[in-house]
Amino acid sequence: MHWLARTIGLVEAIDEKVHVLKLHKPYHESDHVLNLTLNILAGGTCLEALELRRQDAFYMNALGATRIPDPTTAGDFTRRFTDAVAMLNLMEAINAVRPGVWDELPAKARRKAVIDTDGTLAPTTGERTKGMRLSYKGIWGYHPLVVSLSKTREALYLVNRPDNAVSHEGSAAYMDRAVDLVRESFKEVWLRGETDFSLTAHSDRWTKEHVNFVFGMDAMKNLVGLAQALEEACWKPLVRRRKHKGGSNRRARRANVKERIVREKGYKNIRLQSEQVAEFPYRPVTCGRDYRMVVVHKNLSIAKGEDVLFDDICYFLYITNDNKMTARQVVRFINGRCDHENDIEQLKNGINAMRRTAAISTVTAPRW
Repeated sequence: MHWLARTIGLVEAIDEKVHVLKLHKPYHESDHVLNLTLNILAGGTCLEALELRRQDAFYMNALGATRIPDPTTAGDFTRRFTDAVAMLNLMEAINAVRPGVWDELPAKARRKAVIDTDGTLAPTTGERTKGMRLSYKGIWGYHPLVVSLSKTREALYLVNRPDNAVSHEGSAAYMDRAVDLVRESFKEVWLRGETDFSLTAHSDRWTKEHVNFVFGMDAMKNLVGLAQALEEACWKPLVRRRKHKGGSNRRARRANVKERIVREKGYKNIRLQSEQVAEFPYRPVTCGRDYRMVVVHKNLSIAKGEDVLFDDICYFLYITNDNKMTARQVVRFINGRCDHENDIEQLKNGINAMRRTAAISTVTAPRW
């Protein structure tokens, strides 16, 4: 990984764009960034693990280094990121070398770039950590914004925010940055997100800039009313794609243990009976043109034990400016963003990228 960073020009890009050190005696900004990154790759989970790396002869030989920054020096480096500009410069330095790597992909892989955007809660147990707030769930911590490229699962931007920030706060600016970044290497650019990111005030602008999008929409009364007013012929069965393509010798499915226990104990049981999909034109208040509104009609049965209590009807709506995909394909496309949750989970618990000691506030730097 160290060889890769030097080969693609990442080291030079960091030194060129990130300026938080007044003197380079002897370390540069790239030395500190790579020191922290390689520590994680070697299994380190905190700054103190750097002391183990310094004493590891095999690790030092692999890097070809005589010495690396110790935990105290590394901590001092992180505290120099006192505002959002310094952190943004670091992310842009990394992004500056991405197009050169993407250009090595086959032409088929560079046909479509799908940008996923979501927020997640990152709790903290600290009491003197600056920038943290209390979320609506009663959790102290932060609410990072994650903007990533679906195909390669790269986090293009990770923006820290207080825990009481709404999911879409400041997201449009970073989505625009991501669009500008991937345009150099990909033919089509798509934006995808849940209901909080259906920023209709930007829909017309994105459409003029040839940016396709599919966002979830809240099931507001007016939209549900339009869906209910559709004729029966407008609704088509929604056939979900099979998770696994079985061969001719498929194994028999095992008994559903969970389902049996729920019925025996008389717990509340919600089961999906059927799904239908339709669409209708809709013009948001902040837009100057109509867009496709794809709606999924879910028929749920609410049971308790063996007794069915009642049926429940739910509506899920998605807005898009694309006119090529069918309604079923739109639903399948937006459901693909669920894999973004796995990326966020790996960031949070795999490499601990959102721990209190690994998060830098966009307003002020926390105590490390």
